[in-house]
Amino acid sequence: MASPSPALDGRCKLLSAPAPSTDVFATVAAEYATLAAEHGPRNVLVLKRHPAGLESLTEALADADVEQADGGPSSPRIESVPEHASKTIEEFDPTLDRLEYEERIELISLVIDGASRSIPDYLERAGDHESFSRDVGQLLLEATRQRIRLDDLAADEIHDCLAFLYAMNDRFHDEIDDRGYVERADVIPRAVDLLEADADGVRTRVTASFDAVLAVEFEEYRELDRRYLAALTDDAALVCLGERHASVERTRVEPGPVEEVAIDAGLEVESLDPASGDDTAETPPHRAITRFLATGESPDRTDDRRDADDAANTDPTGSARRIRAETAREQVRAVATEIQSLSDRHDWSYDEFAVAVPRIERVPETRRRLRDAGVPTATIGTPSLAEDPAVNELYAVVTIQCERERDADALTRIDAADTTRGHRASSDPRDVSLNRLRARVPDFSPDLLAETDGPSVRRSLERWIRRTNLKGRIAGEEDWIDAREQYAGVRRVLEIARFVEETDLVGPDWQGLRRMLRRTVQYDAPYVHAVETQPPTGGVTVCAVDDLKYDSRNAVFLLDLIDETYPGEQFLTQLFPSAWLREMAAYPAVTDPSIADITETFETVDATAIGDPFETYHAQRSRRRLALAARAAERALYCCSYERGSGGLRRTYDESRYLKLVESTPGLGLDDVDATAGAAIHGETNALEALLAQPRGELERVLREASTGGEADLGETEALFEEIAVVLEEGDIDDELADAVRSQFELAAGEVVRDE
Repeated sequence: MASPSPALDGRCKLLSAPAPSTDVFATVAAEYATLAAEHGPRNVLVLKRHPAGLESLTEALADADVEQADGGPSSPRIESVPEHASKTIEEFDPTLDRLEYEERIELISLVIDGASRSIPDYLERAGDHESFSRDVGQLLLEATRQRIRLDDLAADEIHDCLAFLYAMNDRFHDEIDDRGYVERADVIPRAVDLLEADADGVRTRVTASFDAVLAVEFEEYRELDRRYLAALTDDAALVCLGERHASVERTRVEPGPVEEVAIDAGLEVESLDPASGDDTAETPPHRAITRFLATGESPDRTDDRRDADDAANTDPTGSARRIRAETAREQVRAVATEIQSLSDRHDWSYDEFAVAVPRIERVPETRRRLRDAGVPTATIGTPSLAEDPAVNELYAVVTIQCERERDADALTRIDAADTTRGHRASSDPRDVSLNRLRARVPDFSPDLLAETDGPSVRRSLERWIRRTNLKGRIAGEEDWIDAREQYAGVRRVLEIARFVEETDLVGPDWQGLRRMLRRTVQYDAPYVHAVETQPPTGGVTVCAVDDLKYDSRNAVFLLDLIDETYPGEQFLTQLFPSAWLREMAAYPAVTDPSIADITETFETVDATAIGDPFETYHAQRSRRRLALAARAAERALYCCSYERGSGGLRRTYDESRYLKLVESTPGLGLDDVDATAGAAIHGETNALEALLAQPRGELERVLREASTGGEADLGETEALFEEIAVVLEEGDIDDELADAVRSQFELAAGEVVRDE
């Protein structure tokens, strides 16, 4: 296990509770300006624990009132801890290669395949589940980040499944060490070793460029992060800036409040009042809800922890808006309508909105549904390779080239057979691949595969891309966001091909490339790589809820606020049952918290009401996630939920317990937004759909009234139809839209085919 953290020499300034994001940025900027005035801006290094939100923080510091001694502009030096640690390793050994995601998948699979240790029965059975590989990968990544090795654990205290997985992880790291790689999860542990040993004078070289360090987001610094910070600041001034009641990631692996962590590390702790980011801005109506979710403090408290604004208000109230829908799809549709409404009413640009989902895997689907509803989105990332059309095309090329590599005449026979049976649907990979290429590539012929084939698989794929104009087809057929992502997918495939030619893990041929691509596509998860949420073109940001911690938007929509998600039922991992996790002391997370751990870490917990400590502890982390996401909203916060089945035909609004708690707390409230079909229409897509639905809907209303003996006002119907007819005849509308509206009238009248 890692040795105890060296003492940190410096100060730790803590905000009393999560403040609005603009105030947090202003506070960091003020502390940075103080250090820059004393040491010079070029001599101050700002370290943020997580990369998420780095762009927003950089903008805030760039606006700080700091000038160079020569009067020139100053650019803040700000990096995430993983990024800085990576540069430290490169300073020691510029030739050291970081193991890419795809390379890691292949190498660890070979290690497991060659294991001499017997696989536990449970893992054998669990291996059939779709999420097994990802869950194992996440577990081993976390074990690597915490430098957990099997030899450091007592044999009688570790579960057989964990012992097997940790043994594989140790073998995996021995293998990558021999090959001269460093895994991304191992960057900080490796950098800690180098700095503490001052290997080849690396610490002296790295620390020579700064005199002071501002450690931001200190509440999330784990043990190894603090050791890294200690090694960096041995001869530099250190100021740590953190927030109480704001740690989510650190508390996943170690309990305790941030002030206790700071004191144990040797820092002088002082409380800090947040600076004001905008003196003219109104206090957001949901601020009391944010504070309540984070600290448990309700607006009717009368102790000295209430804000001055609240103290002057005899009846302080916190409110957010609530969207309820019948299904998850309709939830997103209602969000799209509300975004368009807010944009119209307040003239807000789309990049002033953020839509947060519980898990990053939900980003692609949510983003697609928003765009289908007419809302432009800005999130750029690398989606699952299995869902990328360009990657699937290249995988089809690789599959067919494998057949040609085994048998030069195989493709001719397959193509002849396909011609005979008329390209009949088949599950054979060769048939699937040929059908995909025929569908995607104009004038496709088997000769094209032969013409682009060569001794280098990477160059062969590049020839295919050029000959078939793949990038041009992507640009011409896809929206710019999809095009950028598919370009990223193409680059990933080419990088894998390059790796195949350079490594001895697989053969440098089509068979080796197909093996590695197949495994990568199978185990890949959406958006596990870089995600850019603020591209220059603008649009609504769609992101995981945790990414909003250091972000700020006019309006934030929190999706899927049902109890199944917040707090949820499955904590930490799906790999093991919760009952097992409670007994797994060697699992790289908090699995057996004491009552004291819970109450000291979360002020929102009543010690007398704790049932299951494990569930209570991690449920409180989920509550904090909501609080930190809520504070990113500057003007409007929307809490969104949908109905879910509860057995049989019955459905219910199983809202998150935290929403129910907010609603039942005096001084806090949720204002419902009309998400029904009759709500106000906003946005071009919604308007078109409403227009197309009117003819059939109006005729059905008349027939319904007639069948039940009621009276229908045909005058209203005639007026509506006349208005539509005038628009069709005289309005400046698309011919296809006019044709679609006329078709709706004919369909409503029972005409199946229109007589031209």
